[in-house]
This record gives sequence, structure tokens and C-alpha cells, in this order.
Amino acid sequence: MRDQRRVHFDVGGGLTIVGDAYGPADAPGVILLHGGGQTRHAWGGTAAALGAAGRHAVSCDLRGHGDSGWDPEADYSVDAFARDLCAVARTFPRKPAVVGASLGGLATLIAQGEQAPIASAVVLVDIAPRTDPGGVQRIISFMTANPDGFASLDEAADAIAGYMPHRPRPRDLSGLSKNLRRGADGRWRWHWDPRFISSGRRPTATQDPERLERALVALGVPTLLVRGRASDVVSEENAQAFLRVRPDARYVDVSGAGHMVAGDRNDAFTDAVVRFLDEVDPLR
Repeated sequence: MRDQRRVHFDVGGGLTIVGDAYGPADAPGVILLHGGGQTRHAWGGTAAALGAAGRHAVSCDLRGHGDSGWDPEADYSVDAFARDLCAVARTFPRKPAVVGASLGGLATLIAQGEQAPIASAVVLVDIAPRTDPGGVQRIISFMTANPDGFASLDEAADAIAGYMPHRPRPRDLSGLSKNLRRGADGRWRWHWDPRFISSGRRPTATQDPERLERALVALGVPTLLVRGRASDVVSEENAQAFLRVRPDARYVDVSGAGHMVAGDRNDAFTDAVVRFLDEVDPLR
């Protein structure tokens, strides 16, 4: 993308958050935060589409992920991710919208609902205060299944295909290299700090749904929940519980998508986000 620009944000504690920015810098802003174990490249073109539509979209690597810094104290609590979001949001000339998937959505809930009113609107992608433990455990099992990494990108692609059998296995693996890093031993490992999942200060917010529901009530801005219809993390029952807490929220259920909504059905996902933002924060 010719419009893509690398950006950096100092969030304190010696940590730098890295992102890709699209669209006019003085346009209404949108911050996109990926899920745990992913990188900013997980959005499948959504940030670029928002930039092309006239917004200033920034997709960020969470702390300990991608090109962002690893916390020296291994603080990967949801509160730490939320503080980073607040620091990034404050660099925008006016409050941005925030799109958060899974862990990025939890950070958004805690940032806007507990820490500071930094957002103009919130999109939560396949995350809600109440989730299905089996789906959450399946994610953790996948993330911890190969601690020694992979001998090749092909081997990593096979692991992903086993985890997401509904997606066609890509023939071109160049995109996959953005989500892995090659070590001095030649093996490929996921592009995140291993302590993110093993540290005592790892994300545990899904174990406290009451706290998350209080944060949801306190958001105070237009809110959209996007669920993957085949998700094993956010069931329809979970989504309805969300809407009972926030009956004014919008809700989109994306067919043909699982937990990784943006990757499974990027066209439908992007359309839903653009329509929502055009309603609640029109460009003109």
C-alpha cells in the first residue's frame, strides 16, 4: 500500500508500540488492536480500507507482539495493554474510534470503561464479558503447542490449518512470515514474547466477567459487537448477554467466520465497521 506509514508510540517504561498508519493524519482516527498471539497484520486490509475511505487508521502491535517492545517485567496483564491504548489514543488530535479483537477488545473495554475516556466509539470483535471457556482454552492450547517453533513456514502453515480447518491453506506463505520470527537456530517461532502466555502477569480478564460487564456499562460511547457466527469463544448466548447489559449497542453476526472474524470474512467485517463509523462519526 503506497499510503502505509510506519509509526511509533512511546508508552512509557521504555516500551515502544509500533503500528502502520493509513489515510490523512488530520482525519478522524481509528486505532485497531489485534488479538493475543497475533500482530498488526491480522486485520486483512481493514486498516487500509479505512484509510482509503478517508479516516486516519492505525493498526498497532500490542506490547510483546510483532515489532513492539517486550516488557522487561513481563507485564502482560490486560491493564497494561489498556494503559498502552490510552497512551496511543492521547497522541491523536481528537478522540479516535477503537476497534479491538479478542485481547485487543478486552484492553479496549478496560481502557475506556475503567481507565480514561479516550475513544469516540468502540468496536469489539468476537469478545464479550462472558465467553466460552472451551474456546478460550483451545486458543491457549494452540499458542502453547509448539514451544520450540517450526522447522519451516510450511510446518507452521500445517499447524494453522489444523487449528482453522475452515480456512483454505495458503499457497503463498510470504504473509505468514509477518507473524513469525526466525531465530538464530533457523527455526520459526510465533512473533510474540513467550512470557506473554507463561508469565504470572498474563491476561486473565475473561475470568472476571462481572468486572468486564461494569466496564461495558461505563463505555459511554457508541458500541458495536461483531461476532463470528461459527465462533467457539463468543456464543449467541454470550452475545445476547452483552446486549442485555448494553441494549443500545449495535450487533453484527458474520456468517462464515469464526473467532478470527477479520481474517475469515474481511469483506463483510470491513463493511460492518465502515457502516458503523459512518453512522456514529461521519467524515462530513
